[in-house]
Amino acid sequence: MKLNIKNETGRLKSVVLGQPNSMGSVPTLAESYDAKSYYSIEHNIYPTEEDIINEMNAFEKVLKKYNVEVLRPSIIQEYNQVFARDVAFVIDDKMIISNVIADRADEQDAYKKIFEKVAWRNIINLPETAHIEGGDVIVWNDFIFIGTCFSEDYRNYKTARTNEYAIEILKEYFPKKRIIDLELKKNDRIPYEGILHLDCTFNPVGNDKCIIYKNGFVDESDYRLIIDIFGEENCFHVTDEEMFEMFPNIFSISPEVIVSDKAFTRMNNHLRNVWGMTVEEIPYREISKMGGLLRCSTMPLVRE
Repeated sequence: MKLNIKNETGRLKSVVLGQPNSMGSVPTLAESYDAKSYYSIEHNIYPTEEDIINEMNAFEKVLKKYNVEVLRPSIIQEYNQVFARDVAFVIDDKMIISNVIADRADEQDAYKKIFEKVAWRNIINLPETAHIEGGDVIVWNDFIFIGTCFSEDYRNYKTARTNEYAIEILKEYFPKKRIIDLELKKNDRIPYEGILHLDCTFNPVGNDKCIIYKNGFVDESDYRLIIDIFGEENCFHVTDEEMFEMFPNIFSISPEVIVSDKAFTRMNNHLRNVWGMTVEEIPYREISKMGGLLRCSTMPLVRE
């Protein structure tokens, strides 16, 4: 397979979609590893496997409607494998294998058949202490935006998934890219007060536009930098409640076609009526209760 990911919106040809089967039992609060899951467990609204299967089937149906090759990881019994984005990710023609948190380490075994499709020389395995997950990495032509946590308490946050060491290594592998690190607010238990991954607060769409949540960044200067790059008129600003509902975490099949949650009325109307995009709406409310949404569920391999 010839990997090719230059940005977030090029016409999608091949993608890995997460696996909803054999989710296992509802985790305990102690077992949760993100604030949204913690909230869902605490409020007794954690999704059922049946609902997750139905939502992911709807997503797969839309992808296939646009002739996208959809690959799936093998099933690990009693294990949450919905969020493919964090297991590995592609930049240009290279696949970077993430060093995910210990709670999810077994998940990579299910991707063996997919990894075997890629030439070994195009696979990058990071040193053990370089932590990064695909949800924190946004590829945008000459830019790579990376969400991170520079706090001295980094090791104390389950939601701190990408560290400075990993960013430095990516700079070595991609010297011609402008790599921009963006520090995200972190909170393991209150989803309104922390950001799990960069794609939960910022996501490019179309050819020159983005969806952004201002309060997700530790430094307002990081937010301002994104506004400067895209232009104020090309940014759709998300409210606190919309961030909680995971508005930024939608998925592009092409610059013109976006897959979004049908509950995102205000944003979907803007994408259609103001920016002239086709919005494929599907139900994804239940999966959102686990801390991720549409972008999190995918690992794009090839875009035009």
